[in-house]
Amino acid sequence: MTTASPQIKKPTHPQSENSWHLYKRIFGFIKPYWRLGVLAIVCMILAAAGQAAFAWIIQPLVDGTFIEQDPSARVWVPAALVGIFLFHGATTFASDYTVAWVGRRVVKDVRQAVFEQYLRLPTSFFDKNSPGTLLAKLTYNVNQISAAASKAIVVLVRDTFTVIFLLAYMTYLSGWLVLIVFGLGPLVAVVVTAANKRFRKLSRRMQTSVGEYAQIAEDGIRGQAEVKIFGAQGYEAERFDKTNTRHHRQLMRYKAVQAASQPLAQLGAVIALAIILYLATMDVILETITPGGMISFIAAMLLMLPPLKRVVGVNAEIQKALAAGESVFEVLDAPPEPDAGQLRLDRADGRIEFDGVAFRYPESDDWVLRDINLNIEPGQTVALVGRSGSGKTTLAGLLPRFYEPQQGEIRLDGHPLPEYRLQDLRAQLSLVNQQVVLFNDTLANNIAYGLAEKPTEAQLREVAQAANALEFIEQLPDGFDTVIGENGVMLSGGQRQRIAIARALLKNAPILILDEATSALDSESEQKIQDALEELMRGRTTLVIAHRLSTIEDADRIVVLDQGRIVETGTHEELLRKNGAYASLHRVQFSDQGA
Repeated sequence: MTTASPQIKKPTHPQSENSWHLYKRIFGFIKPYWRLGVLAIVCMILAAAGQAAFAWIIQPLVDGTFIEQDPSARVWVPAALVGIFLFHGATTFASDYTVAWVGRRVVKDVRQAVFEQYLRLPTSFFDKNSPGTLLAKLTYNVNQISAAASKAIVVLVRDTFTVIFLLAYMTYLSGWLVLIVFGLGPLVAVVVTAANKRFRKLSRRMQTSVGEYAQIAEDGIRGQAEVKIFGAQGYEAERFDKTNTRHHRQLMRYKAVQAASQPLAQLGAVIALAIILYLATMDVILETITPGGMISFIAAMLLMLPPLKRVVGVNAEIQKALAAGESVFEVLDAPPEPDAGQLRLDRADGRIEFDGVAFRYPESDDWVLRDINLNIEPGQTVALVGRSGSGKTTLAGLLPRFYEPQQGEIRLDGHPLPEYRLQDLRAQLSLVNQQVVLFNDTLANNIAYGLAEKPTEAQLREVAQAANALEFIEQLPDGFDTVIGENGVMLSGGQRQRIAIARALLKNAPILILDEATSALDSESEQKIQDALEELMRGRTTLVIAHRLSTIEDADRIVVLDQGRIVETGTHEELLRKNGAYASLHRVQFSDQGA
């Protein structure tokens, strides 16, 4: 059977942001460093003046030294040449280094802002965007913005002023010859305008393709065991090759436009230079300008070609940066999780009420939950059971407000959840699920994750002992200081579960959500975890999502869900006597186990 390739959401651009508006937003990140920015601009203008001075020094060099043979010119002209070089070199270094420093700071600040925004965005945002795309925005796209904040500014300021100074000097030497240069200006403008539109379009496509191959690469790396066991190396390689080839094609189109735009823009200047070289041999021209002046004029034109090339070429970098800016600012402009509550909550009693709750996922017409009415008293253990897709995990996910119900109300201790400050609400909850998330950090930091105060070693040992984790922790090379690798790769599944339980014990929240916490474990690990869970559940309001019915027989109440509705509630014995949906699930599961 052929596995369907996951659909990667492609961003749409119904209306491109105005380029100047995007630049203003990027400049907002530059603003804290405006003093260094002003210094850099001054140095760039001075460097541009130094470049123009190279053209100026040629006239006294030719006329004074070689033609008039002025003794003083033979001394001051070489000295001035060295002075101009030192001045130009110093100002160029100062501007380049300063702008690079500001540019990297801007990248750092933008990347930090995007990451912090990721932490504030609702779960629905991550449902709609693949991790590879979001990672590409944080790395590749943010890096592209540095072009707008550094390289582009250097070229636009220094090279533009170089062209201006050289044109001003050329006008001083021969105003009407300069008219030939200006006469070919519209050709350059047409080339630049056409290239700009193409650059922005291709840049968007390139950034999208980066997100696509990043996602496929992440899938292949994260699921390397499944790829190997199902022999899907060829399939994954083909998927990656398609997106990688698409990115290569977009990149080469981008490079083609970039490579063609610069020679076309320079063509105007070269034509003007050719005309001037032809006119330079005419007597009428030789009568109005000295030989040194004519050579100086031609030198100024030649010196103008490289900065003109860079000014035209930098548009590629600018459009790439602006396209990246659009993508990044989409994230920064995304609405964060709603958190308008003002009610503070130190420690909840744990009374939970679901009143007529209905929920469906955004952009879906199917209701996942319908007319949920459920009251849970403080300290009660309530188990949610049902077939896959019945809405158990979604119901539990409404409690920490990962999602908001479209109908009905959920109350904690008599107050609707949105009335509480989000941070205070979530401080009342601990979560242990089947897919434990651990971080590439020490065991101690994983157990104490998110706590404002660092726990003592005695506290760590106490919760680890209660979670049946202390024995294996002490056998690790560095005990609690052992770095456990990405998602706890150094630990077994049962050990990861026990670390999650220790984390929940240390948080000591009054409400506990257990989402299939003992699923798919061997009997020995399950028993140890079950013992640790009993310790964790003591005195807490607990919501248990269970697949194995044997693990929830002692629950105060069992709630049976089917197609998003509550169809039965009661204790284990009561529901078996009813001989309804729960009894049917029980018979199927235990007949399978006995087979």
